[in-house]
Amino acid sequence: MTHFLHTADWQIGRQYGQFETDDAALLAEARFDVVARIAALAAERRVDAVLVAGDVFDTQGVSDRTIRRLFAAMATYAGPWVMIAGNHDAALADSVWSRAMQLGCIPPNVHVPLRPGVVDLPAINLAVLAAPLTQRHTYDDVTQAFDTLETEAGRVRVGLAHGSVAGRLPDTIDATNPIAPDRVARARLDYLALGDWHGCLSIDARTWYAGTPEQDRFRGNEPGYVLDVRIDAVGAEPVVERVATGKYRWSAWSETVNVPTDAQALAERLAALRADDVLRLEVSGHVNMEIWDALQRAVDQAAAQVRALLPDWSGLRLEPDQADLAELGASGYVGEVAAQLQALQADAAQSAVAGEALRLLLRFQRESATQGAAK
Repeated sequence: MTHFLHTADWQIGRQYGQFETDDAALLAEARFDVVARIAALAAERRVDAVLVAGDVFDTQGVSDRTIRRLFAAMATYAGPWVMIAGNHDAALADSVWSRAMQLGCIPPNVHVPLRPGVVDLPAINLAVLAAPLTQRHTYDDVTQAFDTLETEAGRVRVGLAHGSVAGRLPDTIDATNPIAPDRVARARLDYLALGDWHGCLSIDARTWYAGTPEQDRFRGNEPGYVLDVRIDAVGAEPVVERVATGKYRWSAWSETVNVPTDAQALAERLAALRADDVLRLEVSGHVNMEIWDALQRAVDQAAAQVRALLPDWSGLRLEPDQADLAELGASGYVGEVAAQLQALQADAAQSAVAGEALRLLLRFQRESATQGAAK
């Protein structure tokens, strides 16, 4: 039996500019941590090899220290690794891979083919047909070379590639780096290990995307896994097990709030979040000052307990009711200004500024009223 782990899209060196500095640093660090977990998993399960299907690095320009840290994170597993370049870290003449070789930090058990070919591992009866990308985008199917690559008789043939299986991915994506949907049959493969799609996805029984092992974007396409693959013999159907590896859970919520019960329901959902949650929250609707304040408190409390929270209030309009205005004493000129700001929220170009100005005005009036009553 041939037994290996299939993983891809580590995106080492990825930056998270939309987050606060501390959160961004921890999300970037999680990508090193998951590589260490994969190495530990490989050692624990005593697999024959680990196959990494491209985009090991997020960019060509990662630092030398980042390159060294990546290979250090792999050290727990001493068996063979086979990793290829993807579109983010294509095997250019001058690339992150050429720098890694110059640094001398690629261990002997790590195979990094820079051109299409066969990595033969006779000790484990495995031939890896590798198709590293040599440029970021190509319109040719680099796996076509697999059809004519010969391997020793009796070897398990596994393809390793990075790209898009034509017509088989759930979303419309770029047509670059295409892969024929029948490549397994054409090339007589026992399994085709793919990268590029960041979710765990089976194209057919022998063709799989492992997805990124640590979620890195707000898309619910089942990221956060590696694949444990067992092939009993040449021609046998692979047994594929999804193994969870991700630490952080990314979610995107789009909520509409108009009445107090809407705000309460959202507050309860937010309160159930954990320290490993990363949330993008879009709130829309029309609320008075009381509901707005309740929402703000709930979001602030959630932000203190999760890894990261990105709120978007642009779709939420503050519409003070008569009780708000009466309580705040917003009559005369102040009332007119409040009404004008409320109307400006309907203008997409001015909505955010007008809404914030209206909130500040009403809070100022509330504080003034409170201070006046205290004298």
